[in-house]
Amino acid sequence: MRTVQCWIENPVRKLDQTYTYTCMEEVSRGCRVKIGFGNRTVTGFVDSVSETDETVQQLEERLGVKVKPVLEVIDRVPVLNEELYDLGLWMRDMTLSTAISCFQTMLPSKMKPRSRREDTVRERWVKVSDEEVKLTPKQLQAYEYIREKGEVRYSELRNRFPNQAKALLDKNALVSYLKEKEARDIRADIAAPSYDLTPMQKQAMDTITGSDDAVYLLCGVTGSGKTEIYLRLAQEAIEKGRQVLILVPEIALTPQMIERVSKRFGSGLAIYHSRLNPQEKYEQYRLVSSGRAGIVVGTRSAVFMPFSDLGLIIMDEEHDTSYKQDNQPCYHCRDIAIQRGRHHHCKVILGSATPSLESYARALKNVYHLVTMDERINDSLPDVTTIPLRDTIRGGQSYILSDALREKISARLQADQQVILLLNRRGYHANLRCRSCQDTVKCPHCDISMSWHQDIRKLKCHMCGMEMTLPRKCPSCGSTEGYSAGGIGTQKLEDEIRSCFPMAQVLRMDADTTSKKDSHEKILTQFGRGEADILAGTQMIAKGLDYPNVTLVGIINGDEGLQRTDFRSCEMTFDLLMQASGRSGRGEKEGEVVLQVYDPAHYAVQCAARQDYLTFFKNEMKFRHAGQYPPYVYMISLTSSGKTQEEAEKITFALMEELEGSFKKIGVITLLKIRDRCRSRVILKGKDLDEMRDAVRKFLKESTLNLNSLKIDVNPIYLD
Repeated sequence: MRTVQCWIENPVRKLDQTYTYTCMEEVSRGCRVKIGFGNRTVTGFVDSVSETDETVQQLEERLGVKVKPVLEVIDRVPVLNEELYDLGLWMRDMTLSTAISCFQTMLPSKMKPRSRREDTVRERWVKVSDEEVKLTPKQLQAYEYIREKGEVRYSELRNRFPNQAKALLDKNALVSYLKEKEARDIRADIAAPSYDLTPMQKQAMDTITGSDDAVYLLCGVTGSGKTEIYLRLAQEAIEKGRQVLILVPEIALTPQMIERVSKRFGSGLAIYHSRLNPQEKYEQYRLVSSGRAGIVVGTRSAVFMPFSDLGLIIMDEEHDTSYKQDNQPCYHCRDIAIQRGRHHHCKVILGSATPSLESYARALKNVYHLVTMDERINDSLPDVTTIPLRDTIRGGQSYILSDALREKISARLQADQQVILLLNRRGYHANLRCRSCQDTVKCPHCDISMSWHQDIRKLKCHMCGMEMTLPRKCPSCGSTEGYSAGGIGTQKLEDEIRSCFPMAQVLRMDADTTSKKDSHEKILTQFGRGEADILAGTQMIAKGLDYPNVTLVGIINGDEGLQRTDFRSCEMTFDLLMQASGRSGRGEKEGEVVLQVYDPAHYAVQCAARQDYLTFFKNEMKFRHAGQYPPYVYMISLTSSGKTQEEAEKITFALMEELEGSFKKIGVITLLKIRDRCRSRVILKGKDLDEMRDAVRKFLKESTLNLNSLKIDVNPIYLD
């Protein structure tokens, strides 16, 4: 008799273990099965298969439980190969998550181990039959076309031979059948040649190719030519018959990278990001698993694609916070990439002009191999002007566009050059405040102020997405005196630009204008073609974009991020300013940057203005050391939620009481309510991450509390 051990589809932490079932059919590790659990039918993941001479009765007596049979084997071939299956279990241990949540994260939705699966789309195909039939000359032409191809989509046949397709089927000259829809190849119209490397680029290439180290931190200033290094290394891997993964943090960066990769390599490219629909994700996943794709370009989730022989992993803008998943399992893409690099014995390239402090510290300790590119290809960094907003506002100037910035925009427009304006806040006004009690209008489901969106004339919560019309009476005091507006967003900035420069063509790029499919690509394509003079937007336009005609970048309220209490606020502000500044002057024309800030003396602002990463790193590391923050210590954030604050704190107080070790316990901390859920948090901080993980595992195993609401974030990016 055959028995299988299965992980079951269930969100309950206490059920995070394998269960025994009998199985009459052949099945392998990594296949999905339908099984009964309690009074429900669920999907399970096969962990192991074994043969036994025991009867079912003997097996049940030995285990002390009733053993059920597998109801259906869903997959004949494992949906997760051995490497990915082991990766899921490794991720479970590293992130302190459940195994099934890791498997679900790794797979496209149509393949996830869950009961409500979506059917894949199937297409109609045709091939020639064995029957001999009499055909007209035109029918014979269509028949020969299909025979030469072997098989053809019926839609393609109808397009090429609209009058012959149905006739051939009616005469039984063709056999029609359904086949799972496959992704079409992405092909470039014109192949782009590689560029001659500068001496600095050549030195970087020689360093990487001439070393046997596994992980490299390519620290290059904006415009130093990192992308060309990526493409050269990818070419070498492909010529050896191996696959390449190129990761980018933002969907906005994907179109430009896809264009460069496809023009360089022609075909064999797969793309994978969150804006693809479930069928498209499934098709791209299959494209890689079948070996048809040699290169994958994608965002965070692309790190789980089913490669058979990875020869290179590139993680561009490795510092970006979007590489960290916010919900369980709270994995960091960088950790997964390095783990996969170990398995495939391939090099991992972490690239950035502003590496995360953790990565740069590891590079200085030779954990990563540091490769530095400190000069631009055009040997010209943009000139930077810092505008102190307090002084300009006191002088009666606009708090949105200072006089100096307006003059510089006007000069660039007259010279037929392009401008990028960054404001890292969407909406029209950041908040509306009651004229009587001065309270802001807050989201009824979250403890945060709602933003006013002029285009839809509604308040919107940027946390839960709730929208509502402006209340006639103040929700706090009942006053009808009205509201005063506070703060500005990209919608207000766009209005200001159009008012000041009515002849300019303006595009806005933020979460509101990019909600539709392919909207990122459309906006950036328009701007790249020169169909707009000014591109205004949030942080999604701050990094990675390369437009030679952009000669001025203006950053509005550039140091607003310093107001955050999070320990990474200085690092995030520096990254944003330096990355956005790097969009200017990347071509032959000289570039300029205007930083509008309230605290021009802050070291994050000054270092960004000088494009001086090393000085910022030294200053910030002093602060981190004094406060004992990463990378000097490790942290684990343990956040519990509930309908009431008392319910949320039940678990966190238990954590404070029961966790034991040499680490510090900070809490219990009350957090803002989000989506009607009160939240409470405990933070662990210490030098030994394994000890902290073991302490949390022990608590998870021994606690009698319901822990389903507990979110565990190992090495959190933010502490809100």
